Amino acid sequence: QVQLVESGGGLVQPGGSLRLSCAASGSFLRINVMGWYRQDPGKQREWVARITSGGNTAYADSVKGRFTISRDNAKNTVFLQMNSLNPEDTAVYYCNADVDIVRFPHTTYWGQGTQVTVSS
Repeated sequence: QVQLVESGGGLVQPGGSLRLSCAASGSFLRINVMGWYRQDPGKQREWVARITSGGNTAYADSVKGRFTISRDNAKNTVFLQMNSLNPEDTAVYYCNADVDIVRFPHTTYWGQGTQVTVSS
């Protein structure tokens, strides 16, 4: 089994910054694409960003230019640097990973989420 654990969430004022981390642990051969999603009460879960094992990135229009996704393959960790935060960014942020496991390639795992609240 593979486990993803997010950290770095919290309360921040508008215009502030936060950096989220997601560390993968367990038994696996390779972590392929890793990404971030978010969900605020009353809204659908929204894709935020993703990054391939080779470092190629993509972002949702709502965060483009403000958020940066990166990863440390040696530590099996993905990061989300969030700058210029506004109240619309308030949500629970979830880490997602596509993982190759013995006999089971491309298996999807999710973290339990970390709360980000942007408020004065």
